[in-house]
Amino acid sequence: MPRSPSPGRTISASSSATTPSGSACRCWRRRSSTRTWARCAGPTYSSPGPSRSPASTRSRRPCTRASRAAWTWSRQTDRVTLLLEPEIRDWDFPRRATGIAVLVEHAEATGMPARTALAGTGLSVRYLAEAGREVTAEQELRVVRNLIRSDRPATRSAVALGRRYRVASFGIAGYALVSSRTLADAMDFALRYLDLTFTFSIPHARVDGDDVVIAAYSDTLPRDVRAFLVERDLAAIEAVLRELFLGDLPTRYDREAATVTFPASFLEAELPRASPAGMALAEELCAELAGRQRDTGPLVRQVRILIAQRLSYDPSLAGVAAALSVGERTLRRRLAVDGTSYQGLLDEVRAELAAQLLATGSLTVAQIARRLGYAHAGSFVDAHRRWHGRTPTGRGSA
Repeated sequence: MPRSPSPGRTISASSSATTPSGSACRCWRRRSSTRTWARCAGPTYSSPGPSRSPASTRSRRPCTRASRAAWTWSRQTDRVTLLLEPEIRDWDFPRRATGIAVLVEHAEATGMPARTALAGTGLSVRYLAEAGREVTAEQELRVVRNLIRSDRPATRSAVALGRRYRVASFGIAGYALVSSRTLADAMDFALRYLDLTFTFSIPHARVDGDDVVIAAYSDTLPRDVRAFLVERDLAAIEAVLRELFLGDLPTRYDREAATVTFPASFLEAELPRASPAGMALAEELCAELAGRQRDTGPLVRQVRILIAQRLSYDPSLAGVAAALSVGERTLRRRLAVDGTSYQGLLDEVRAELAAQLLATGSLTVAQIARRLGYAHAGSFVDAHRRWHGRTPTGRGSA
């Protein structure tokens, strides 16, 4: 069993501003009227503490270091109240194709063919199996709707689907989770990088008495899939939490209340596979990946993903516009507003994929040209010269 400390403690009025572990931290501020101490969760953390006085309940203070989880120790109640809020509130972000692969796995295991599960997405099982592939949120929602419409109760079971998710499903973000020092650190990481997961509902956490309670914001989700996605996401959260402790974390999933709970004493328990070096590397990679995604507008992200999916058979503006259910002129105009063009995005996607394929050394120039949607190898060679000032000759033979 992992080491689990006491869930709460009293801090006397004569204490210096320290963290619970005793180390000095300028993020800890005394609320003098109630003898309450708090650590902020970012540049503008609003304390959600008990309603005793304006100074203790709604203080808004700048953070002087990269503290994340928001904690409040109260002398009067001798219990800890934890509030973890997500970094983002929007579910419409690019997703790894692995997420849809889990949906298809569930469909096949419950009697629905993969082709039926993927109907209307334009995706294939082969595409989902390729490393590094991305899908749009709308494509994943289409698969979810296909599952919900099934006449098989097992296929429509959101809880059974959620329990199929594993830490490994989340790629480098999953590695960061298992490498975190404590469960609180892992939860904090997950909420800061939600856009590297498969969630649609937006989870948040609080400590209520001796339990951590995880619930989810779902108001912005389409009504026809809202209940299903909340159930799936909470079941997946429970499965991942238990896996972080190798099954030793006692959890309770309450379907009626739409919550997952576990003992608060486990928040500062060390994870069995904690690795400071691994966590540092994983977080650096996740920050870079999330930064690229967040710096790009939602339409541009969608268009790039759809271009990558359609490169080998129809990378045309007309095809992508149809997939987005907009006209070609409308798509051109909206991309221009975002400061780019369809041809510019097509070149970017092709150049990135070409670099990846050439680096493997396993494909000829002609094979790569076909993968990029060129009718002739010469067209690819000309494009490569335009992108990089040189031909791809020598990295593969035609």
